Amino acid sequence: MTTNTRPASKPARPFFSSGPCAKPPGWSAAALPTEVLGRSHRSKLGKARLARAIELTRRVLEVPDTHRIGIVPASDTGAVEMAMWTMLGARPVTTLAWESFGEGWVTDAVRQLRLDPRVVRAPYGELPDLSSVDLATDVVFTWNGTTSGVRVPNGDWIADNRAGLTICDATSAAFAQSLPWPKLDVVTFSWQKVLGGEGGHGILILGPRAVERLESYAPDRPLPKIFRLTSGDKLIEGIFKGDTINTPSMLCVEDYIAALEWADGLGGLSALMARADANAAALDRIVGSRPWLEHLAADPRTRSNTSVCLRFSEAGLQGHDPAALAKRVAALLEAEDAAYDVGAYRDAPSGLRIWCGATVETADIDALGPWLDWAWAEARATE
Repeated sequence: MTTNTRPASKPARPFFSSGPCAKPPGWSAAALPTEVLGRSHRSKLGKARLARAIELTRRVLEVPDTHRIGIVPASDTGAVEMAMWTMLGARPVTTLAWESFGEGWVTDAVRQLRLDPRVVRAPYGELPDLSSVDLATDVVFTWNGTTSGVRVPNGDWIADNRAGLTICDATSAAFAQSLPWPKLDVVTFSWQKVLGGEGGHGILILGPRAVERLESYAPDRPLPKIFRLTSGDKLIEGIFKGDTINTPSMLCVEDYIAALEWADGLGGLSALMARADANAAALDRIVGSRPWLEHLAADPRTRSNTSVCLRFSEAGLQGHDPAALAKRVAALLEAEDAAYDVGAYRDAPSGLRIWCGATVETADIDALGPWLDWAWAEARATE
């Protein structure tokens, strides 16, 4: 009889959740400035800090001056729905889905907005044929499938002379992958993803063509107050200068600013992308050396470097229930404080999901490997 010995060392920071994800290395709540807490977000100080968050977002993400950046309520979901409800309906719509969140936007378009879109789908782990997308239509898609680990490799499929708008949910791609701004009319994300901010706030980035749509098209549906981006057929410019639609948490804003300053100090977007790539490469080495583990996204060209989704191979399962095994592995890792929140998303195929974004240290990915072995052996012995 062999004993499954626990590894001698653990990841120093076992935070591998895909959102909220790990805080930046060295983060401390005590280091956050507090002067703005208890002050109105409409005060001179409050507006200045919101404007600072927007300014740093532009700098770190390398957003061109042609695009406006706003802080909006309800996380990435709120930002995507704000764009869909205010802009869609002017022309035909195409929705792309290859994982849970893309399917969510399909549901919004079909059941809530009743737009009868063309739906282009691919199963988990795959990407649909992007060359088949009609860019005369408005296109809604995720750049990085957070629940499948499949990302769009580039923007070459998006024509510069397109007639429709491109509405891109980039919530687990921003700050880790290159986004072709001239090809994206609307970009959304939530700062609790790659930079490890607190939940509840979204970022909405509008290119010139999106602004033109907002000012020339009035949908016939009622719009809740938190979705309204225009007044008198003109864009409400204040939203993109720190005058938020509803009351933001200034503590969350300060936390986001701290993460942006950390990122800026590293060297900005290129440094963040390099860190995420190094983490994903370290995890890929772990997967490649274990016959019982494999990537859900089989094609390396479309594999995420942030939300890396894994499944158990048929050779490894040997008749075991993959859902029960995955649940047991994740629970064992959490109980040992070796890895938190690594189970696959509830709608995704059974397996594991390891966040490899820029706030994770590569040494912690390396240290995770032996713990995956230990938890796998324990789970198979007790399942």
